[in-house]
Amino acid sequence: MDAEIKQQIEYTVELMESIMEDNSVPRNIRKTIDDAKQKITSKEDTLNVNISNAIYLMEDISNDINMPSHTRTEIWTIISELEAIREKYKG
Repeated sequence: MDAEIKQQIEYTVELMESIMEDNSVPRNIRKTIDDAKQKITSKEDTLNVNISNAIYLMEDISNDINMPSHTRTEIWTIISELEAIREKYKG
């Protein structure tokens, strides 16, 4: 994994952590974001699968009616970042 992908993952994790620290975001959404974060920070050899799983989790919660609108926008940003990482990692 090259430095650019690592840097992009770190940025995405920071975005996820900022949502998880926001108490206006429902607990179930913060939990799902934490699950997605754990996937993308786990072992490198399955990064592509883990990123796909994280994208699925994020897309699933993006439709939650209890989510604050600013959080939904942040989640779409995270999904875009994850998709970009997946494309770069595939080579």
